[in-house]
Amino acid sequence: MSFAAVAQAQLDAYNAQDVDGLCRHFADDMAVADLNAEPNLHGVEAFRERHLGLFAQFPDNRAELLSRVVIGNKVIDHERVFRSPDATPFEVAAIYTFAGEKIARVDFVKA
Repeated sequence: MSFAAVAQAQLDAYNAQDVDGLCRHFADDMAVADLNAEPNLHGVEAFRERHLGLFAQFPDNRAELLSRVVIGNKVIDHERVFRSPDATPFEVAAIYTFAGEKIARVDFVKA
């Protein structure tokens, strides 16, 4: 599976609020950080817990892909995130770094 296909599959799982499907695309020792910062989350189990809480708090949460760029082992997605029908959407850039066929790190830029 290409890096772009993995990025799309995890986005599809995110939008379906399928936590198991989402986590399937991440390495066990994955990390999440804001761009140029130290990771604020370590490991797929912590990632799973964060998303269980997120989806419980925002049952209508979804992300719309605006653009995608693949450069080497990185996929950069520009997304518009909708937490709920009445909330103002916000934009993020998610930079997925791959190790093998799994996402090893995600760096976020939030607007």
